[in-house]
Amino acid sequence: MDKRLLKTFFFQALIWSCMILHAQTPDQVEKTIRSVADNIIHQASFKIVNTRTGERFDVADESSGNVSDLKIESPYNEWKYWNGVLNLAFDELGESLGNEKYRTFSSRNFQFAFNNVGYFGKNYSGENRWIYPFGLMISHHQLDDCGAMGASLIQLYRQDKRENYRDYIDCTADHIMYKQDKLEDGTLCRTFPEKMTIWGDDLYMSIPFIARMGALTSDQKCFDFAVKQVIQFNKYLYNPINNIYFHCYYDNIQENGVAFWGRCNGWIIMAQVELLKYLPEDHPQKETIIELLHRHIRGLARYQAPNGMWHQLIDKEDSYLESSSTAMYIYAIALAVNEGWIDDRYAPIAIKGWQGLAEMITDDGRVKNICTGLTIYTDLAGYYNHPAPLNDIHGLGALLLAGSEVMKLMERMD
Repeated sequence: MDKRLLKTFFFQALIWSCMILHAQTPDQVEKTIRSVADNIIHQASFKIVNTRTGERFDVADESSGNVSDLKIESPYNEWKYWNGVLNLAFDELGESLGNEKYRTFSSRNFQFAFNNVGYFGKNYSGENRWIYPFGLMISHHQLDDCGAMGASLIQLYRQDKRENYRDYIDCTADHIMYKQDKLEDGTLCRTFPEKMTIWGDDLYMSIPFIARMGALTSDQKCFDFAVKQVIQFNKYLYNPINNIYFHCYYDNIQENGVAFWGRCNGWIIMAQVELLKYLPEDHPQKETIIELLHRHIRGLARYQAPNGMWHQLIDKEDSYLESSSTAMYIYAIALAVNEGWIDDRYAPIAIKGWQGLAEMITDDGRVKNICTGLTIYTDLAGYYNHPAPLNDIHGLGALLLAGSEVMKLMERMD
């Protein structure tokens, strides 16, 4: 064997051995993610509560009280995009561990939603859809309302082919592909807070659903649409200087926003690997998507902190270490290595990331340093100062996905 090649293999093996020596074992990773998942299950009541009387209901109706007094008791049962990620994570966790309580979490969530949406829907006036019970499910107005939850509903529909599930899935596909606001070149965009603005977040709010829709229907148009969006988002948001993505692009002034926000890059990289999971092997642009993913991973690797995590603002070491973005990168990198889309030499990045992330998880399964939801700030101070309270829901699904994939990675590389 060539001496230089032998030397390379030796050092790669040495680095990998050192990583394994100091990392959690697969059993410890499993214990950690079980603690997070079990804490969520403990709090997910699947109940409607009358905030005036304290009465709780499985299904709300006229006898439950005034609609204005009713709310979904647990945030883990709301129709919100972060729970779409959570549903997908529980599906993966249930499959990985062969555990029925994790596997059925998503189905219970959807049964709860569809059992209640009729009553709330007929009383909905069109205001405050983010606050009104199942308001986003009813309004079906933006990508946040339907994309991530729709993706997890497709997962469930493969096993439970209810007609009302399929109706919602078809409605979501129609909205994303044909009704959602787009730039003139077909790139998905938002009309707020400024008109025709591209948010990196929206790549995840659309692509995981469309990729699964393509697999469900064998419709080439879905895959072509998804590939086009990934390429177009790269055109508008990617920065070739540092190989990471801006949070947004303002089409009205044709400028990017100020920030390389961590979770925005997380949404983008997770959308890329979710597409690759379902994209047919013979799709003419599959290698293009893999190269975009590879390039993004190389960029992120340069900003990984010594403890394995990434910062709220990726390129700003004085911003706080942020857990949701770290989990997203871990998941995407570990999955990419496990699937063979990138070389095994990238595995230590995911393992080191998990080491740092595990330090953010309390003994009772709560997670520190998850940034709450935010808008597109016009100054960096907004990102620097945005709160990251204990166990914010925005990062929990990504953490469970990261842990599940890291377990597979460690077992495969052992």
